[in-house]
Amino acid sequence: MSFLPEIDDVEQGPTTAVAVYCGSGSGSHPMFLSRARELGALLASLKISLVYGGGDVGMMGAVADAVMSGGGEGIGVIPQRLVDVEVAHHGVTRLEVTANMHERKARMIELAVGFIAMPGGFGTYEEVFEVLTWNQLGIISAPVVFLDVGEGSESFWQPMMEFLHGAVAAGLLKERHRAFVHLTSSVDEAVRIATGPAPTAAPKWSDVTKSAGNET
Repeated sequence: MSFLPEIDDVEQGPTTAVAVYCGSGSGSHPMFLSRARELGALLASLKISLVYGGGDVGMMGAVADAVMSGGGEGIGVIPQRLVDVEVAHHGVTRLEVTANMHERKARMIELAVGFIAMPGGFGTYEEVFEVLTWNQLGIISAPVVFLDVGEGSESFWQPMMEFLHGAVAAGLLKERHRAFVHLTSSVDEAVRIATGPAPTAAPKWSDVTKSAGNET
């Protein structure tokens, strides 16, 4: 049984924004780009603003283009360094330029109510795991969902899920914190999760260290 709202019941409005983390590359399978476009189109149709990394290439460009084509709002947050190498998307509703990557991540977290991680590389992993860490520490309380592409042995995110379960088995990650991570291959469900209930904040760090040693 799912306790998530139906897609038509998602709270919508100009203040509802979801951050999407994804690759600046297109990937080796056409499904990467098509899933990004599907997500962007859905966000636009629901009048949920897109917050993303501000690029006009790869999956980032695909999700932003779909949002704009659907009449939605796209907010790009990009460091000056990437503007200088001409990968900024100047066709989005608003492009915010930050001094560095740290400011970019903080600003995206500030703007969004929930977070969707699509396939990507180091930058995607860094961004989504920072959100998970902030949830763990109780700095924020926001839903996080990994939107998968592929099934079975072709699943992009399943190896990551196994890695996290391994960290729990090794006593380095609490199951209550691993449970912050949602996985789905459905774009509709990803949006429901990202705009749904926030996770329960973790105990303060001192309590975590007392109960779990050096858990990070």
